[in-house]
Order: sequence, then C-alpha cells, then structure tokens
Amino acid sequence: DSDSAPNKLPAMLTKFESKSARVKGLAFHPVRPWVCASLHNGAIQLWDYRVGTVIDRFEEHEGPVRGVDFHLHEPLIVSGGDDYKIKVWDYKLRRCLFTLLGHLDYIRTVQFHPNATQFPWILSASDDQTLRLWDFQKRSCLSVLTGHNHYVMCASFHPSEDLIVSASLDQTVRVWDTTGLRKKQMGGGMDAGFGGAGMSSVNGSSGGRSGTGNSAALNVQAELFGTNDVVVKYVLEGHDRGVNWASFHPTLPLLASAADDRQVKLWRMSETKAWEVDTLRGHANNVSCCLFHPKHELVVSNSEDRSIRVWDVSKRVGVQTFRREGDRFWILAAHRTQNLLAAGHDSGMIVFKLERERPASSPGPTNKLYYVRGRELFCHDYSRATGGGSGIDVPIASLRRVGQQAQTDGIGSAPRFLSYNQHNPSEGNILVCSEVDGGCYELITFSLTNSSGSVTDGKRGSCLGPAVFLGRNRFAVLDRQQRQIVVKNLNNETTKRVQPPVPNVDALLEGGASGRLLLRAEDRAILFEVQSRRVLGEITAPKIKNVIWSPDGSKVAILCKYGVVIADRQLEQLCSISDTVRIKSGAWDVSPTGGTSSELFIYTTLHHVKYCLPSGDTGTIRTLDNPLYAMRVVKDQLFCLDREARSRVVEIDTTEARFKLALANKRYGQVMHMVRHSRLCGRVIVAYLQSKGFPEVALHFVREPRTRFRLALACGNIEAAMESAFALEQQAAAEGKETGRDIWGELGSEALRQGNHQVVEMSYQRTKDFDRLSFLYMLTGDTEKLRKMLKISNMRNDIMGRYHNALFLGDAAERVAVLEESGNLPLAYVSATMHGLDEAAERIKVAIETNGGTVEGLMDKVGEASTRTGGCLLQPPTPI
Repeated sequence: DSDSAPNKLPAMLTKFESKSARVKGLAFHPVRPWVCASLHNGAIQLWDYRVGTVIDRFEEHEGPVRGVDFHLHEPLIVSGGDDYKIKVWDYKLRRCLFTLLGHLDYIRTVQFHPNATQFPWILSASDDQTLRLWDFQKRSCLSVLTGHNHYVMCASFHPSEDLIVSASLDQTVRVWDTTGLRKKQMGGGMDAGFGGAGMSSVNGSSGGRSGTGNSAALNVQAELFGTNDVVVKYVLEGHDRGVNWASFHPTLPLLASAADDRQVKLWRMSETKAWEVDTLRGHANNVSCCLFHPKHELVVSNSEDRSIRVWDVSKRVGVQTFRREGDRFWILAAHRTQNLLAAGHDSGMIVFKLERERPASSPGPTNKLYYVRGRELFCHDYSRATGGGSGIDVPIASLRRVGQQAQTDGIGSAPRFLSYNQHNPSEGNILVCSEVDGGCYELITFSLTNSSGSVTDGKRGSCLGPAVFLGRNRFAVLDRQQRQIVVKNLNNETTKRVQPPVPNVDALLEGGASGRLLLRAEDRAILFEVQSRRVLGEITAPKIKNVIWSPDGSKVAILCKYGVVIADRQLEQLCSISDTVRIKSGAWDVSPTGGTSSELFIYTTLHHVKYCLPSGDTGTIRTLDNPLYAMRVVKDQLFCLDREARSRVVEIDTTEARFKLALANKRYGQVMHMVRHSRLCGRVIVAYLQSKGFPEVALHFVREPRTRFRLALACGNIEAAMESAFALEQQAAAEGKETGRDIWGELGSEALRQGNHQVVEMSYQRTKDFDRLSFLYMLTGDTEKLRKMLKISNMRNDIMGRYHNALFLGDAAERVAVLEESGNLPLAYVSATMHGLDEAAERIKVAIETNGGTVEGLMDKVGEASTRTGGCLLQPPTPI
C-alpha cells in the first residue's frame, strides 16, 4: 500500500494481460492496436490488446519461436525459430508465404529493415554464430555476417543509419556498417545513408560494376570468407558474461546492452570509436532484454529475476521496479509512436505504460481552461479564438520539481489533478496534485486581471488523490494516514479536521456547490456537507474516475472506468450507461441557445466521441484516431486536449442527440423542423421514434414501403398505409410474387378499429374474405352488394356462404332451395312450412316420401319449440 512506503510508486499501469505458454518474441503493429507474440510452444499469437482478444494464430514452426516482427507498411510478419527456419507470413491471407533456409542452428531474432519499402531486407541472428541479411522480395540471402564466436542472441537495425548492432554470448556487442551493401543494392554511388544520414563509406569507392569474369570470382570469395559489403565498425567489450541483448537509442549515438553478469551497460559511439559510459546495477539475475524508451530519456530492462526495471539515462540510476510473483521475464518491446511497452514472461505477456497520459486540467471561469503541459501551467482562453483556432494559451507559472522521483520525466511524476477555485472571483487559486511520494499538493495563487502579475507558490503538503476547493478561501485534502478530511485556508493552515461519514474513503471530488464534497468510497459516491457533517446523498457507481458538474450545477456526470452515471444535484440517479471500452473524459454542452446546455453530455472513449442524455439515451457521434480529452462543448464543436496537452477543436454532429432531447422535452415544433431540415435518417431513428411512441414522426423519414406500412398502422394513418400497401402490391407484381394477404388483413383490422368501412370492404375484397364481407354488407345495410355476394357464393358452390347470404337478405325461398339442394330435406320442409311456402313444402314432402321417409312428427318438434320461445321470423337488422 502506498501509505506504508512513501517512496513506492503506484502499481504498474497494465493495459492488457495475456495467459499463454512462455513468450519469447514480441512486436507491436505500427498502427493497429495489435501485438504479436511468439511462444515457446511453437505458436505465434496475434492479439488485439485494446479489446483483449486473439485475432489469429500461426502454427507451422516446429519448436520454440524466439523472434517475430511486423513490416511497417505491408501486412507481413516475419518469424524465426528453433527449427532453423525464417518464415514470412501474410496476416491478411492468414498463411505463410515462404520460408528462408540457411541458418544451421536456432534463430534468436528476426527484424524487417525500418525502411523496408526501399530496402526489402530481413536481419536474423542465430546460434550458428552468424547474422544473415536476406532480401525478402527475391527470397535470397544477401550477406552472412561472421565474427562472433558464440551464439548471437540478438541483432537489430539502427532506426535511421546504416548500422546493425548484435549481442552474443562471446561477451561482446558488435556494431556493423552496412553502407557497402546499401550502395551495392542501390547500384553504385549513392553516398548518403538511407534517410539522409551520412555514414562514412567503408572501403572508399564502390564505383561502377566490374566485368562478368570478376563477379564470378567475387561470388566464390564471398561464399568462403564472407563479403566486405558489411564490415564490423566496433566491438564493445566490458561485460563479464554472455550478452543477451543490445539496442540503439532512437536518435542519440547511444547503445544499451543487457547481459548474464546482471548488468545493463550504456555505451556511446562516435564516428571512429565506441566506449562504455556507465553500468546500471540492480538486477539479481540474468538480464534478458533492454531498450530505450521511445519518448523519454529512460532505459527499460527486464530479467530472469522476475522484475522490470526503469533507469534514468541522464542520472544513470534506477527509478522504478515492477515485480512478478513467479514468472521470469524474457523479452521487451516498445510501440513506435504510443507510450506503450510490452513484456513477455513465463506464462504470457503484459502491455503496460509507465505513466498516465491524461493532461492535468480544470475548467476556470467562463471561457477559460487551466492545464499543465510539461512543467508549465497555462490558461487557455477560448474567447480569443481566431480563424480555426480554439483560442490562445497564456502561461501562468512554472511548476517546481519537488521530491526524489519528480526529477525524472516519464515515470508518473507529472501533475495528475488540477483544481481551480470557482468560488473566488477576485483572484486565481489552483491546486496542483501529483502522485509523487505517495501524493502531494501545491497551491498556486495569481492575479486574474494582470497576466504578468506576481505568482505565489510553494504552499505544499501531502494528500491522497485530488485536493478540492470548498469556498472562497478554503480547500480540503484527504489525509493519507488517518483518511480524515482536512480543511485548510489559503495560507495552508489547517482550520478543521472532519472524520468522513464512512470508512475507506480514497478520494475527494468536486461537490458542485460551496461547502460540499463528493467522497469516493469503493463503489459509492457520497455527497457530504462539511460544515454540518451531513450526508446529502449517495449513489452506487463502480470504479469512479472523475465527476463533472453541469454548468448550471443541476446535474453531475460521474465518469467510471466503463460507464457514465448521471445524477441530479442531490445525487439521485437520472440514468446510468455502460460501455465496453474505457471512458476517457467528458464535458457538458454549454451552447448559449438551442436548449442543450446542461442537458447534453458528450464523452470520449479510446476511439469514439459519444453522447448521453439524462433520459438515458446514448449514441456515437464520431471516431477518433487518438484519444482526446473533452473539455468543452459548444454547438457542433468539441474543444479538447490531446495527450501532448495541445488544445484541439473537433467538429461533431450532435443533431441526433438534439433531436432526441427535443422529443423528450416535448418540443414538437423543433422536432418537426429538424425532421424537415436535417440529415437524420436510418432505421435506428425510426425504431427509436417507434419505441418512444412517436410513429407519426418516424413516418416522415421512411420511404421503404414495408417500414412505412408498419409505421402508418402504428400511428393509425390509413391513407399512408393504403398507399404503402398498393406500392407493395405493385412491387410484388413486378417480381411475380403474391402480395401477402397479411398486409391487407392488418390494414382491414386497423380500418375496422377506426370504423372506416370503405377501407375495410376493400381489404376484405383483396383478401377474398367473403364471410366477413357479407357480414359487413349486412351491418351497413347494403342489400345490393349482398345479392352480389349471393351470386358469388352460387358460382363458387359455397353452400354455407349461400345460406348465410340468404339469411342476411331475409330471402326464405333461397334458404329453402339451398337446404333442398344440399340434401337437408327435413330441414328444407320445416323451413318451407314455417315461412308459408306451401308449394315448395308439398314438393319436398313428395321427395321425402319417395325416398321412403315421412314428414309426420317433424312440425311437432317445431311447434314445441315455438310455444316455448315465442318464435318470430328472421328479418335483416337495421343498418348501422
């Protein structure tokens, strides 16, 4: 715990951890968030370290794969293994393209030339005591570099000059000059090194081509004695044991080497010689790998003693150590452009950073932002923006370095939190907090009107997490030891100590009004009034990182590692959203018009800008190439800071968010204006409107007939629905398909619900739903059409239909005829007798008797029934 050891640094900032067999080789992709790991079990894994998933596996090597590298521009990976093979893979085609054979023992490292488009070279180092250079386009060996007399453990190109460095168990590091080979490859006398770095030519001239006879002789000589294309420039001796690794500094003429004598050595090179500068001692076992940090003056090394160590190059001392429980480290890799490192160990690998990259910043009074870049405190004034810029930077003060580790950049000693005193209109007060020595703060006071006025600093103390202003002349810090809230005045004198209402509070955050604090305790945020010691509210939010109060103080956005919780000023939750990617920053809209101010919250993740409304609606606005930290949102502009603490303006389109907001606030005028005049469209909006119960608005967006039909039905717009139904019918006819009966059926039931009987009639006609159609005609009293229906059922030989239609029409003779024809003679007789159709009754009686039946007793049954119920004739009802 950081309390017990004040000088102990925060834990490693691990971005990704994988579990696998022992990792022997590592390489970062130059642009994608991928890391390639080669394993001791013969597999090569391609990981996405941002999402934490394996993208691909390549398994053709037999035995451990010790070296791996990405091509800078093409989708290629090179690998080298204990099977003496170098394989080149295409990760888009997901297969091995070819194998380079020639080494006679294990291959330790492989690397593409840093300028591989111009020089299609691969460099390999092997236990056969040689390095080899290969042309991967011609798939041939260019040169064999002999000179070491033990295993060559690693070899790498210089990032910009014609140099190669190699390390060997013969206890030496060798630097080789490839100028001769480059000139030979480029065909004659190009003198500048690639990238324009001039290295002296090796053997004077490498002029025109010699005759053919000569070249044959040269080839024999090359095979026997090695070529003079690549010559040894320096041999660095100084390690007492085998050297496992050596690497160039990206820009300075420096080398670092790591060896089995548990030392890391620094070497300097000149044009003519190289010498040892210093030895970095501290590892307790063989040092496996070392490299220069791409951005800071640091060397990072790792070892079989299960630790990673960070060394300050200028002071030549260790400044940081990370340990693992049971795993020895074997390999390190650094990302070319980002602040990321990777380390491979016995049971997998880790991708990590040495320090956080979020610039410390805080919104000041209106239109101002205070932030730290390097060791300077700046004020960024948005109101003084000129063409395309975001405003101007005014330097306020230089921050002094205090504390042991604050003297080294790049290991997390920079300011982490800034807090500006919003309660003091007369002067500027800023608290700068960092994590140096377990956590400390510094109070800086300056004039708001006179930018060249005096600045007072030097009021310091220790604290845990951010320090927060409570009022015009008070601020609060969290005591590291007792976890008490300590209130101080602007002279840095303690005026009060308050015990927090709950144990394990680990940070103080802004409370949104004077006298209030937000306390972070595990997965809760507690709104606390310091004076009265009352808890005003409490909310659950996991892994809270930061809180951002809306400009009017009515809402607060609590940023968590993987989500945002929005609450009101009493900390009652309004909504909570979660994301799969880490959330980086957020800002409330402050547009003066349009009704979005304090209602629209914009937040950024690693690669997206998203929005969130207090109603819980969210959406993605745009992608980002690199993480940006949102500071302020006005209209369609997002003002941010990048990781270099430079101010940036990003265009954003918040139409969708404004639309949803207008809908939620029932501002329908604005909604319809946006429907007609903005580029809103898409299924998502349509589905959203439908789910929120606004199908009639959605109808304005949609042209596709089936969706339009659904929406029109949902909002009961019969005309639009009919239009779409006809369109669908035509479409189906054109494609030679049947139109769905269901469409007209749905339309009919909706029309029926509305009492629109014309449309109901049409839909029944379309679906050939004769029974319902007849019933409809009866209800509407349309006897004309009922007679037609009778004819239709006649033509269709639909007995039941005929009977029903006759019944609806009140046509007794027809009913008797139907019963007679269908063979129900007794029923026909009863029916005819009841209705006084004597002729028909006689005829039927004869028919029954002819068939050996009798009519006696038939009418008795009817008689009994009629006396019981007072029977009456069926008449068609009065039409509706």
